[in-house]
Amino acid sequence: MVIQEEIKIVIGAGEYLNNPGWIHTQEDELNLLNENTWNNRFEHHSITAILAEHVWEHLTYEEGIKAANICYTFLKSSGYIRCAVPDAFFPDKDYQNIVKIGGPGPMDHPAASHKIVYNHITLSEMFEAAGYKVELLEYCDENGNFHYYEWDGKDGVIFRSKRYDPRNQGNKLVAPSLILDAIKP
Repeated sequence: MVIQEEIKIVIGAGEYLNNPGWIHTQEDELNLLNENTWNNRFEHHSITAILAEHVWEHLTYEEGIKAANICYTFLKSSGYIRCAVPDAFFPDKDYQNIVKIGGPGPMDHPAASHKIVYNHITLSEMFEAAGYKVELLEYCDENGNFHYYEWDGKDGVIFRSKRYDPRNQGNKLVAPSLILDAIKP
């Protein structure tokens, strides 16, 4: 019997290697909008998990759906995308100024390339439009209240989270993310 190894990839990993054993990629080698870069590396229905931390906000809503569809082609049944983006409902003026479309952003991650700022409704709808079932992990609701559901880092570490980011420990959030799992049925 042949035991197939699980394929888990990180999209736009940057210099972060938060997920040992995962394949860390950059846009020039695995582009969310270019299916050929995926076909060159992976077979259809072969990937167990895709992690995208602060990547989807660099795509328009329509590009986000296209990227989700491409990922869908390569994910196994029950495979998932763990996606984290800036949260449009986080009630902090300075945070929103940094993450806004065309905003200043940190020097090492220019927000000027942000094309959208999602909230839990719009990000969920985008993945659902591509056929995924969505499970919210961390997010702010319309009233700015933060919600957290237990999730396991072995399924993909999101550094910019309540769980792992030292800036978000204790009672005050400084730099949260909207985090969800988009699961292929």
